[in-house]
Amino acid sequence: MSYTRLLYHIIFRTKYGAPTICEENEKHLYRYIWGFVKAHDSVLYQINGMPDHIHLFVELHQTISVATFVQKLKRATHLFLDQNKRLFPDFESWAVGYCALTYCERDKNKIIHYIKNQKEHHRKKDFIDEMQFLLTDVGIEYDPAFFEKNL
Repeated sequence: MSYTRLLYHIIFRTKYGAPTICEENEKHLYRYIWGFVKAHDSVLYQINGMPDHIHLFVELHQTISVATFVQKLKRATHLFLDQNKRLFPDFESWAVGYCALTYCERDKNKIIHYIKNQKEHHRKKDFIDEMQFLLTDVGIEYDPAFFEKNL
């Protein structure tokens, strides 16, 4: 038996940061993602986002790497969004990159609260400012040019 606690704050955005996840239909996508997470023996603690990106706070099962999880999630949600074009008519695809930050149990409520309040955060910060804040907060150096190309 192995003991693990793999808590990740995962963020990914639409291609070119296009605002293609309409707020009135985002709950359909979020329910789909909840089912995806559950099907991978993982736990979704919080999900929210904006028209151009999504935040998830998940506990991944020990048998799946974060890279594999995100790759499968982006592929599955892309198909879901394509199959639901009437709800998401402008969606083309996800950006190539993603961000996955690890946290410990004592940070859990803070991250859940942060994700829950996405709409409020983005009244003050755009996506790039938010990413720079999150990366700096966990001690990751960032290249501003990366955001324009990949994330």
